[in-house]
Amino acid sequence: MTKKVKTKKTNALRILDLNNVEYSLYEYEYTDEHITGSEVARIIGKSEEIVFKTLVCKSGKTHYVFVLPVNQELNLKKAAVIAGEKKIEMIPLKELLPATGYLHGGCSPLGMKRDYKTYFDETALIIDNIVFSAGLRGLQCEIRVELLSKFDFEYADLT
Repeated sequence: MTKKVKTKKTNALRILDLNNVEYSLYEYEYTDEHITGSEVARIIGKSEEIVFKTLVCKSGKTHYVFVLPVNQELNLKKAAVIAGEKKIEMIPLKELLPATGYLHGGCSPLGMKRDYKTYFDETALIIDNIVFSAGLRGLQCEIRVELLSKFDFEYADLT
């Protein structure tokens, strides 16, 4: 399943390699204009149900990561309950790079600057493969969902 692509190794890809997780990479052209996850899915020829986006939220000074299909919206009330917080909100865009080490449009649930509690939408448990950012704009990786068990992720209804 591994497809060799001449591209820079990101923290996310290094972590997959260290954990012996096979992956496929999908590169695509991007511009400085925002591109939606649904557009990424179309460009790489994958279903929106298996292409996941990574959203970073906070409650006070505590950060949380939520990963869900690109065609779904995060329910912030559910996210707060899941995280055990009274209220949770998306972090401002200007805080994303300092908090995660990733730019908007290239945020991966793997390889952030710190280990934040990370929740995947439970729909990930009913699909075979999952696609998410490999840590750079224009680069997605695909792995078998069962291999996510190598990481400390939890699953919940996020929508």
